[in-house]
Amino acid sequence: MTVGNENELQALRAVGRIVADVLRHMSERIEPGMTTRELDAIGRARMESQGARSAPEITYDFPGATCISINHEVAHGIPGEKAIRAGDLVNIDVSAEKDGFFADTGASFPVPPTSAEQAALCRAGRQTLSRAISSVKAGRRLNVVGKTISSEARKRGYSLIRNLQSHGVGRSLHEEPTFIPPYLDTRDLRSIHEGMVFTIEPFLSTGADWADDSGDGWTLVTDPDVMTVQYEHTIVATRRGPMVLTKGGF
Repeated sequence: MTVGNENELQALRAVGRIVADVLRHMSERIEPGMTTRELDAIGRARMESQGARSAPEITYDFPGATCISINHEVAHGIPGEKAIRAGDLVNIDVSAEKDGFFADTGASFPVPPTSAEQAALCRAGRQTLSRAISSVKAGRRLNVVGKTISSEARKRGYSLIRNLQSHGVGRSLHEEPTFIPPYLDTRDLRSIHEGMVFTIEPFLSTGADWADDSGDGWTLVTDPDVMTVQYEHTIVATRRGPMVLTKGGF
């Protein structure tokens, strides 16, 4: 999507605030012993109380309001009867629609007690996202996002999940520009233009570079001995730089 007027921008801001609020609310309610289905129900209630609908549910018939992935589950985890345990690394991905506009955010949350390795990986994930967002400016090549992500991850000693990528959003959950890779693709000549709406969501890992289908049709996983985190914001590109629509969720 390209923002065409102030009304569209305000509608995107509104749904961006909602997904950030839902993500923060869910993260604050995580407790050892609760199931991912129970955590998802908390997110659904918060989302619907603000007049929004689950984007993966209405777009892909996903079996849950949010995606909740634990430990070596990297993305698109289905809420169910799995219990969250102390020491787990929980990823929550929240995307929603309101009044025909979509926003997407996500983050990984260690459940105390947090190991030093978890804390370092989470810190690196947040820092990498921040640097990638800062690289965005209308007029630049879109591949500056992947260039920055790969440089920042490598500098911190982490690998990247290469088959999970950032994407356009706004009037639908996934739209142009599609497949914004987390690495520099010198053949990608697309430009960032004024008003372009897209996500940035690097997946940093302690060793994996690919996420495989778990067999349930949704959840993507790595080897059990590898940790991976994801942090995601929806942004609007401007000539002055990035405008983050989903602040406050993590």
